[in-house]
Amino acid sequence: MRGRVEELEFLATGRRTSMFQPDLDRHAAALRDAFRGRRVAVVGAAGSVGSAVVKQLLNCDPGAVSLLDLNENNLTELVRDLRSTPSCRIPADFTSLPIALGSVEFTRYFRETAPFDVVFNLSAIKHVRSEKNIYSLIRMVDTNVVFPHEFLGSLPYPLRRFFSVSSDKATNPANLMGASKMVMEEVLLLHSGRHPVSSARFANVAFSDGSLPFGFLRRMDKRQPLSAPLDVRRYFISHEEAGQLCLLSAALGENRDVFYPKMEGAETAIPFSEIALRLLRLRGYEPVLCESEEEAKAKAAELLPRKQWPCHFFTSDTTGEKDLEEFFDGRDQRDLQRFRTIGVICRDDGGSGASAVEAFIEFAGRMKRDPRVTKGDIVAAFQKVVPGLVHVETGKNLDQKM
Repeated sequence: MRGRVEELEFLATGRRTSMFQPDLDRHAAALRDAFRGRRVAVVGAAGSVGSAVVKQLLNCDPGAVSLLDLNENNLTELVRDLRSTPSCRIPADFTSLPIALGSVEFTRYFRETAPFDVVFNLSAIKHVRSEKNIYSLIRMVDTNVVFPHEFLGSLPYPLRRFFSVSSDKATNPANLMGASKMVMEEVLLLHSGRHPVSSARFANVAFSDGSLPFGFLRRMDKRQPLSAPLDVRRYFISHEEAGQLCLLSAALGENRDVFYPKMEGAETAIPFSEIALRLLRLRGYEPVLCESEEEAKAKAAELLPRKQWPCHFFTSDTTGEKDLEEFFDGRDQRDLQRFRTIGVICRDDGGSGASAVEAFIEFAGRMKRDPRVTKGDIVAAFQKVVPGLVHVETGKNLDQKM
């Protein structure tokens, strides 16, 4: 599936080469020097972004690499892929572990092994649908906020760099997933006095696991209709670009920097429905637009033998959707001169907001134990740390969509 995905990414990105290539060429030596001989751990290594980071990292000759991810199957496949790729330079000190950030065994591993120089945290609950109820919200807050905080606070030695991935959804968020990523950025500031930190606000990664474009491929494999919103536009980068942005931030970012791709502007964003149409046409199918999910499902058996594909495109009405995401807002201090293709948000130490972040961490512990805590309480807690959060509850979520 991954090989097929990489061949299709241009349908969403409009590019067949990395947008970051000018900066990669200019800073190639510094990028290699940042990781050569270093001990590096990649948390969430088996996900779409994590595996891209690992492949880019191995080009920089690290001295030791540990891959950690709870998804044992994907982790196994990643290792097989690396071992089968002639260009991958895997160090002798290499291990993979099916353990998760926040677990007892994860904490023991970092206490009992030789100290790491660099830790990449790519583990995340990334779907807007995760705010559908309090149970999935607890998991999202733990993974995106609490576990990184506890890890940095308990690590018995200082790191040379801790990188934790953010999201464009963190800027003026319309959903709690995006808000959790902004709180994560604030958590990094809390620990930046001891551990130099950096992050990156991503565009969507084209055809990444679990994404809507990835779902188009699965629906086509199963000969099912395609469905997508008409009014939601997103910026897209490739898997390779995602890995490169993370490495550039970890290697070249100053303490507290947040990197983002210079691609703002509605003209560089694309509707999900347009990706579906491009994919169908590339594979030789004529899209047939249907008025409802029921019509699309009913017509599939009739249309597919005629090289036609039923599609249902709709106006979004689910909680947490935003027409167009942003990488920064007017309050962000930005450096636009350092790189040609990357903007840098320069954060301070976050001292003025530390008490609000600490209060949120305390609330996150209480929400797991107290059955009286409601989703409204969680929204209110987020808004104390992220005043830009505009949360509109529609009563509908993506699990109700095809």
